[in-house]
Amino acid sequence: MASTYTNPEYPYRRSPDQDASSPVHHPVIIVGGGPAGLAAAMDLALQGIDAVVLDDNNTVSVGSRAICIAKRTLEICDRYGCARPMIDKGVIWKHGRVYFGEEQIYEFDLLPEQHHKIPAFINLQQYYFEEYMVDRCQQMPRIDLRWLHKVTEVQSTAERADIVVDTRDGPYRLSCDYLLVADGANSPIRESLGLESKGQVFEDRFLIADIVMEADFPAERRFWFDAPFHPDQSTLLHKQADNVWRIDFQLGWDADPEEEKKIENIRPRVEAMLGKERKWELEWASVYTFRCRKMDSFMHQRIVFMGDAAHQVSPFGARGANGALQGVENLCWKLAAVLHGRAPASLLATYDMERQHGARENILHSTRATDFMTPKNAATRLFRDTVLDLARDYSFARSLVNSGRLSTPCTYDDTPLSTADQADFSPRMRPGSTCQDAPLTGAGGQQEWLLERLGNRFVLMLYGTLPASAREQLEVSLARLEREGTRTDVLWVLPQGQQGSKDNEVVDSEGVLAQRYDLQQGSAYLIRPDQHVCARWRTLEADAVVAAAHRALGQHLAEEQAA
Repeated sequence: MASTYTNPEYPYRRSPDQDASSPVHHPVIIVGGGPAGLAAAMDLALQGIDAVVLDDNNTVSVGSRAICIAKRTLEICDRYGCARPMIDKGVIWKHGRVYFGEEQIYEFDLLPEQHHKIPAFINLQQYYFEEYMVDRCQQMPRIDLRWLHKVTEVQSTAERADIVVDTRDGPYRLSCDYLLVADGANSPIRESLGLESKGQVFEDRFLIADIVMEADFPAERRFWFDAPFHPDQSTLLHKQADNVWRIDFQLGWDADPEEEKKIENIRPRVEAMLGKERKWELEWASVYTFRCRKMDSFMHQRIVFMGDAAHQVSPFGARGANGALQGVENLCWKLAAVLHGRAPASLLATYDMERQHGARENILHSTRATDFMTPKNAATRLFRDTVLDLARDYSFARSLVNSGRLSTPCTYDDTPLSTADQADFSPRMRPGSTCQDAPLTGAGGQQEWLLERLGNRFVLMLYGTLPASAREQLEVSLARLEREGTRTDVLWVLPQGQQGSKDNEVVDSEGVLAQRYDLQQGSAYLIRPDQHVCARWRTLEADAVVAAAHRALGQHLAEEQAA
């Protein structure tokens, strides 16, 4: 019955950099081989940037850790080329149930819409998630993965970063244009630079017990307030791959973390929940405390912080790793544009701007969930229990129940990189939004998905046809962007009933794309390399495309800075 997973061990390899007479310089060095670091390496590689990844360990995460992988994260991984094994291995789910005591008070569906390639969520142990990312990295020649290479010293100036790396063969030095730091919540590099991650520690403790058992429970999220088997406390149950089940038990602030991790103390809790007759084995246990915090700035000269090193949230809501990858996709297209000379260095400041917004949003949801789940006085307890009572019968109360608002994509409404709407559109896919997927039919009759056609470069999505004169003007504008080094592909979307004949023509065969993007004849969208909308028009003007691309690349920021 025990889980059969064995952590892979990646070999230490001596790099030619270790034998160089002077420090070798790289465009990008990434510290940390976890989800954020690996994602950054893949994202940059797809956009033509070489990266060195340094990790002080030689395996993937020990224990399941983050398990809930959201739709947007999987869409990002699909762009990287590693989502399929994750989905095949993971437990797909979208339903959840919330209980108060013994009674179910409501249930929810995270993706009631049809016509999506990627599921709402999968549950997959972090060690699998990282292993599949490593596998993909090893297929990409632009990525230099160095295991058991530990960064021990970091210095940064306005022009570059310098580091010392320790290995079993002794230390060596490197320099880089940009150092991306993804070395975890307690970030040694952040600490060594005297930079703070500020926030709040919540006075409660939770036990994670990952158990291996065969059970016919549905693959859904089940959350109990005041669980009958765990009185006055909350409990969460999730299914993972390999018949591993995640149980979270609220313990209270006075719980002793070391004592609670012992099997003799875990067993009575699990037996109270599942019954003494059910057979199971403990795979992994951990006790954690909620922390919500972030750095005031994710950038320090030529050092950029990512993932938990930059911001940290509580596990409820699955916003840690999922938020980390949203940050990575935001950063890497901008960094690639700067390194390729297509954008000013000031574009990178918008990583801090946009992802500070994302971090604040995640921390807000996480804090509210924690406050609701762990009331600290009689008044807040009365409020919470009254809301739960009302939620049985009234839908308005269900919106107030907070057992962890699950991760959703961040919309950059206030970003300076977007071009404001000049026409009447539905707000659903407004500038700053993450593109939503939709089914398409390719020129050869094959089924495709919109997101497969987006990412890694700018894409201009046009619905219907353009007059010949407008096409000619558009070709001139796109050629101008091409001369400037900004690749902008055109995706022609034809309405239902038509048929494409060129590689860049697709048919909205189900009518879903037109509905989701509020498309009419002649409508156009300009999509950023990270699959976010940056502009849209009812009637396309070729010069407007150039202006919107320039704005998305931050050219106006450099002009404002110079002025």
